[in-house]
Formats: sequence, structure tokens, C-alpha cells
Amino acid sequence: MFTNKRICICGGGGLGHTCAAVLSSHPEIEVMMYTQHPEKWQQQFIVDDPNGKQYHGHLTTISNDPSLVITTADIILLCLPAFLVEQTLQTIKPYLSTKAIIGSVVGNTGFFLFAHKILKNTNTGLFAFQRVPYISRVVEYGKRAALLGYKNELHIAVENISEPQKFSNEISALFCTKTQLVDSFYEVTLSNSNPILHTGRLYTMWKDWAGESYPEKSLFYYDWTDETSELLIKMDQEFFQLLQVLGVSTVHLPTLLQHYEVSNANELTNKIKNIQSFATIQSPMKEKDGRWIPDFTSRYFTEDFPFGLQFIYNLARKHNLSTPNIDKVYHWGMSKINNE
Repeated sequence: MFTNKRICICGGGGLGHTCAAVLSSHPEIEVMMYTQHPEKWQQQFIVDDPNGKQYHGHLTTISNDPSLVITTADIILLCLPAFLVEQTLQTIKPYLSTKAIIGSVVGNTGFFLFAHKILKNTNTGLFAFQRVPYISRVVEYGKRAALLGYKNELHIAVENISEPQKFSNEISALFCTKTQLVDSFYEVTLSNSNPILHTGRLYTMWKDWAGESYPEKSLFYYDWTDETSELLIKMDQEFFQLLQVLGVSTVHLPTLLQHYEVSNANELTNKIKNIQSFATIQSPMKEKDGRWIPDFTSRYFTEDFPFGLQFIYNLARKHNLSTPNIDKVYHWGMSKINNE
């Protein structure tokens, strides 16, 4: 189905490691890595999954020079934090071949919004996932990573791709996960996943923080509270009001309660606290004098507030939609980022 494809991964975080390993496990696929730290990578590396399976990743080329890895790539997959998406698209644009398809491992980083601006008039094929295909963490950079959890199904938006269903089938085979097409880029750009899930959780954790420190890091999901769940449900309701105003289909966009298959805040709390792949994920904190304080420079803040949640906030303002819970969480998070 995907004979002799050349795929370039851009970005060496947890998802970069995991996607590179899974994709290169297909003998017909050649995987290259575009990274600012090529000296830290090994051509052979390992990704362990929770079932005891090991993916033995192999990279044919590792470089920070786009002319060596972008020019010959059939598919370029961005596995990047949101603040690097626009810059990276601008950098690699001159090196894209006419047949290249470029995508993002998750769409709520603004991938389509930036691509529409930077790649307009190029007719470049575009795609992005609604949610990341794997839960991943780096164990030793460039050498080993952990695939903590799989998704049962993926949803992707595509544009400028001549045979969308055929492409979707290829993605299913490449990522070893059933994949469905959605109708609009809005369905992957506007998300009630990290942009609401992370930001609402952070708000309830530290909205009253006054500079105190803690003896240890808290667990982001395992220490979940009903207060967080109640806020998330309200934010999610406002999010779906926006989708209705925009005329966006919600066939492939479940509410948070639907996604977690629960009916109220208490059930949502219990479900999230007991997801095995989430159990050991720590809150974004940094050490100070042997104790721990919130880290307002972490990606939980610098990505999910000024990108994911901001897209939702701005569209709500544009359409004069009242979103009081989204507003208070957004303004709180942005104030913490700006203070840093």
C-alpha cells in the first residue's frame, strides 16, 4: 500500500521518537529525522510499549539541514510544540518537493491555520490528527522512549490530497490504528482535548497559588479532583456552543463526557484517575531550594494557552459568544505566562 515511502519526522520529542520507531518498523518505509540536535541521536533506537513490545527504530538520515531530509521526503510529519510549527513551516517551505504531503501529529497547535498562510498557492497536500496517536515520553533522548498508550481510533483532516480515503487507509496502516476522515480542518484545529483538559486542570490546581512550595511533585492525572471535572464540563459546553455557531460537524468530536464514557463530574474524575497510561504523569513543576513550585514556562502553559485555547477564545470573541469559563481560564493562564 505504501511501497518505498520516505517519511521525514520533524521534532525529537516523545512523539517524534515513537512515530519514528513505529513508522520505521515497516520494511517498506524509510524514515529520516529533521532535528536541531542531530548529534544526540542514534540511528538505531528503541521504543518500549506497555505490553512488553519493543519497536527497534531505524533512521537513515539525521540532520538539521532541511536540504538533506526534506527535499526527498514524500511525507513530512511535524511532531513539534505549537510555538515551533509556524517557524518550521517557513524554514522547510523552499525544500518541499511538488509531490510532498505535510502533516502534523496533532492539529490543535494551529497547523492548518499556519499552513494556509505560509503554503498558500502551493497546492501542498496537508493533513493533521485530531488527537495524538500515542501517549509518549522520552527515556533517553535519541536512544530510548516509552510508548505509554495507544488510541483505538484516529481522526484526520486532509486538504489538497487527490484521493483522501486512500491516504487515510495508508495512515491507518502506517500507524497500525484505524483512521477516519473528518469533514473540516476545524474538527482537528479546535479541540476539547489538551486545550481544555490541560488548561482547566492547571487552573484548578494553581489559581490560588501565592508562591508556596511543595515537598514533592503532584501527579497531573492521578490527583485529579471533582472541581476540575466540573470546570471542564462547563468549558466543554461552551466549546460545543462555538462549534454550533461555526457550523462544524460534531460527528467525530465527542464531548468530554462522551469521550470518557461517563455521565457526570464524579465519574469523570474516577475515570481519569484510573487510566493506567496516565497514572505516573507528573504535574509541570520545577525544583526550588529542594522543594517544588509550578513551572509556568512548561509546554502545558506555553502551548495549551497561547495556541490551543487561544484559537477557541478568539473565535468565541469574533462571534460574540459568551464563554465565561473559557475566558477566566484563558486570562489566568496568559497572565502567568506573561509574568514569566
